[in-house]
Amino acid sequence: MWTARVFTLYPEIFPGPLNKGLYGKALEKKVWNLEVVNIRDSAEDKHKTVDDTPFGGGSGMLLKPDVLGKSIDSNIKKGERIFYLSPKGKKFDQKIAKEISEEKTINLICGHFEGIDERILSTRNIEEISIGDYILSGGESASFVVIDVVLRLLPGVLGNKISKDEESFENGLLEYPQYTKPQIWEKQSVPEVLLSGDHAKIKDWRLSQSKDITRRRRPDLWKKYLDKEKK
Repeated sequence: MWTARVFTLYPEIFPGPLNKGLYGKALEKKVWNLEVVNIRDSAEDKHKTVDDTPFGGGSGMLLKPDVLGKSIDSNIKKGERIFYLSPKGKKFDQKIAKEISEEKTINLICGHFEGIDERILSTRNIEEISIGDYILSGGESASFVVIDVVLRLLPGVLGNKISKDEESFENGLLEYPQYTKPQIWEKQSVPEVLLSGDHAKIKDWRLSQSKDITRRRRPDLWKKYLDKEKK
């Protein structure tokens, strides 16, 4: 059973959306597991202080290494991978998600304030990952994204494997346009090829659409796709 262990100052917001729909059913059936650790429980002073000012000055506060270190050491087993959700981290993508899905347990640290003490990252062998080039108020939102992406890859969570395999990024391309009933809506009709019943033509059309959309909207992905095709 794949387990996500989340370290946070706000445990009450979990499992949140992860407890709904297919994810919620899979959680109930123990296809996957969620553990939530309250970092504040490891603070030893009477005020349960978890942050302090940075040495050298500057605005904001940092999570204290003694508190976070104790929280990590009390909950993580040897060999488990630890990820700190940080804008400085390696960009999280489908490839990393697949890699993470093969782990038995992953640990996600949700930062707050101006971040965490650098010594924690080096002494606990923590990997930094980022879900995008923007700043969030805390790591909780990012943790939902990471878990959501990985859960889709776990056996027994999604019912349609073919659908999953055809989604954006699975073959290096963005997904083709999709249509459903009614056949004509606001004077717009579904592309004729999708009504033909010719599966070979439909497959070719979808591939050409994916290529065109990727080329126009994500030239960075298009370049990677072309480079891969040349090999």
